[in-house]
Amino acid sequence: MRLTQILFSFFTTLCFYSFSIGQDIQLPSNEPVITEHNVNINGKSIDYTAEAGMQIYHNSDGKAKASLFYTYYKRSDVKNIENRPLVFSYNGGPGSASVWMHLAYTGPRVLKISDEGFPVQPYGVKANPNSILDIADIVYINPVNTGYSRPIKDEDGKFNRDEFFGVQADIKYLAEWMNAFVQKHNRWLSPKYLIGESYGTVRVSGLADELQSRQWMYINGVILVSPTELGNFRNGILGIANRLPYFTAAAWYHKQLPSELQQLPLEKALKQSEDFTMNKLVPLLYKGGFKSPQDLNQAAEKMAYFSGIDKDLFLEHNLDLSYNNFWKLLLKDEGFTIGRLDSRYLGIDRQVAGSYPDYNAELTAWLQAFTPAINHYIKNELKFDVPLKYNMFGPVRPWDRRNSRNNTGERLRQAMAQNPSMQVLIQSGYYDGATTYFNAKYTMWHIDPSGRMQDRFHFKAYESGHMMYLRNEDLKQANDDLREFIIQSLPEKGKPIKYNRK
Repeated sequence: MRLTQILFSFFTTLCFYSFSIGQDIQLPSNEPVITEHNVNINGKSIDYTAEAGMQIYHNSDGKAKASLFYTYYKRSDVKNIENRPLVFSYNGGPGSASVWMHLAYTGPRVLKISDEGFPVQPYGVKANPNSILDIADIVYINPVNTGYSRPIKDEDGKFNRDEFFGVQADIKYLAEWMNAFVQKHNRWLSPKYLIGESYGTVRVSGLADELQSRQWMYINGVILVSPTELGNFRNGILGIANRLPYFTAAAWYHKQLPSELQQLPLEKALKQSEDFTMNKLVPLLYKGGFKSPQDLNQAAEKMAYFSGIDKDLFLEHNLDLSYNNFWKLLLKDEGFTIGRLDSRYLGIDRQVAGSYPDYNAELTAWLQAFTPAINHYIKNELKFDVPLKYNMFGPVRPWDRRNSRNNTGERLRQAMAQNPSMQVLIQSGYYDGATTYFNAKYTMWHIDPSGRMQDRFHFKAYESGHMMYLRNEDLKQANDDLREFIIQSLPEKGKPIKYNRK
C-alpha cells in the first residue's frame, strides 16, 4: 500500500465529527480509506480499489441525520464507467449488516469455510474466484445501526427513530443516500442494479420505485435473494399449502421420504410435491372444516408422503403443521432439530419433547464464521479502523410496518411497468425454511397479475439454504447466474427503451 494511504488511514482514526452517538465516542471522518488489491476471477487477474468509509445522510432540510458505513469495490482498468454496471447490495433483518453477501457471495473476498458452508478454524477470508467484480462494481451499504452506521444525535442526545426504522422510512432515506453516493462518485451514466437478501428484498423492491419516482434514477435490474414479505400469503390456505414443497426438499436432504420418492432427483420429487400442492391440496383446504373424513385422511397421507412426518400429526394439526413443528419433528427419533434458514444444519435441544427448536442451528454457525472475519478484514485489509462495534444485528425495533406491509411487491411492479428495460432475477435455496423457494415462485407468479411482464422475471434455485452461496458449488453457480443476468439485461446500445406494439 502507498505511504500516503497508510498515513491517511491513520489520520482518519484521529479525525471525528462532533456528533455524539451515545457510546461515549464520535463518528469518524467523512473521508474514506482507499486501498488497492487484486483478485483472480475465472482465471483472469482483476485489479481493483476498495473504498471503505462513512457517508453522511442529509434530510430534505439539509441537516446531517446519520453516518452510513459502506464499502465500494471498483475495477481499476475500466476507463468508460458509463458502460460499467454498478450494483448496490443490501442484506435484510431488518437490522442486519451488509456483511453476508459482502463476505460470502459477490465480493472479491469470501469466508474460509468448508465446501458445504460450515465454519472452520482458523477463521478469516480468502480470494473469491467467482465474484462478479469482473463485470460490475459493487457498493455494500449498511443501514442505520448496522455495521458501523449510526444516527447523528442532537444536543440532547436524541434522534428521530421514525426517520429510519420502518418500511417506508428505510426506503426513503436510503434512496437519498444513494443519490448522494452516485453524485459524489460520478456514476450517473452507469447501468444500475439492486440486490437484496431476505428483508433486503423488501428494501430493494421499494427502492426500485423510490429511486425512479423520487430520485429520477432508473434501474436496469433487481435481484431478489431469498425474497420475503412481497405477497400476502403467509397465513391461511396458501400459508399452509405453500409449506409442503419445502418440507419435501428438507426431508429429501435428510433421507426421510418414502423410498420411491427418495430415490428421485430432488427436482423431480419437488415437481410431484408442487403438483399435489397446487392441484389437490389448495382446493381441499378451501373447504375448511367441511372436508369429508375420507378427503381429510387422504390429504394427511399425501402430506406425510411428501414430508417424512407421520400422518397422524397432520391430522392432529388439522393439516396445519407449522414450520416450527417440522423443524422439531423431522429428525426427532435421532435426537436432532434442523435449521430454519438452512435445514441442512443440525441442532441439539435441551429435551426431545416440545413444539419448536431451542435455537437456530444455522445462524449460530454463521455468526461463528462471519463475525471474526468481517472485523478482521475491515481493519487489516481495508485499513478502516474505528472505535465502534460492528453490529452484525443492530437495534432497529420496533419496525414500523403500518400501512405498508407487503406493498413493496406492488412498488416493484409499478417500477417495472414504468421502465421497459427493468429485469428481475429471483434466487432461492431449496432448503431455506424461512423464505421458502416455493413462496418465492408464488411471489414471482403474482407480482404482475396481468402476466404481460412474465418474460422479464427469471428464477434460479439451488441445493442449499437461505444463503445459497455458502455452499461452494452454489457460490460458483449463483455468481454465474448473476453475471449472465446483468449482461443480458443491459439494453442494446443505442436502441430506444420503449414498449413496442405487436
